[in-house]
Amino acid sequence: GKPIEFGAKLSVSCVDNYVFLDKISWENFNESCHLKEQVEKYKETFGYYPESVHVDKIYRTRENRNWCKERGIRISGPKLGRPPKNVSEEEKKQAHSDECFRNAIEGKFGQAKRRFSLNLVMTKLPETSITSIAITFLVVNLSKLLRQFLSLFLSLFTNNRTGELIKPPFINFDYTLNNFYVLKLIDLSENSWSKVA
Repeated sequence: GKPIEFGAKLSVSCVDNYVFLDKISWENFNESCHLKEQVEKYKETFGYYPESVHVDKIYRTRENRNWCKERGIRISGPKLGRPPKNVSEEEKKQAHSDECFRNAIEGKFGQAKRRFSLNLVMTKLPETSITSIAITFLVVNLSKLLRQFLSLFLSLFTNNRTGELIKPPFINFDYTLNNFYVLKLIDLSENSWSKVA
């Protein structure tokens, strides 16, 4: 009579919309125990502690809060205990901002399931399933990297002030146009479309 979930359990972190697979296990584990490891892994990777950690309710234990406070890390979410009667506008704005920020990881799970078949892992062995899951998150990160590269590439061809396409300085359009004319690929006569364009 109880709902049961089958498969691996993941602990994932998201930094600048890139996903890091921190822990994967076939055993049932409490995610809150791994917050310290994840933050320390962040410090190893980037060389400093994060300014804030945006976590789910299960991570907001007293031990995790004290550990983050000792290191100057702000942990998202309301304080433990009875909620205060009067909440300032600044605190409401911060809580809303934290919740919006935390939605990024939920969106990454949705993206991995909908677009990259995370919910359709059909492998039989634990090792191949782990590999399949890890490759899924690798492809999620590669798609993000490709979007960034494409936007950088397209920004070379646009005028930032007006958003119009511009002629890149490294392409000689007159030379290219003359070559097309010589090869009879376009017509440069008075009433042709090229003059109108």
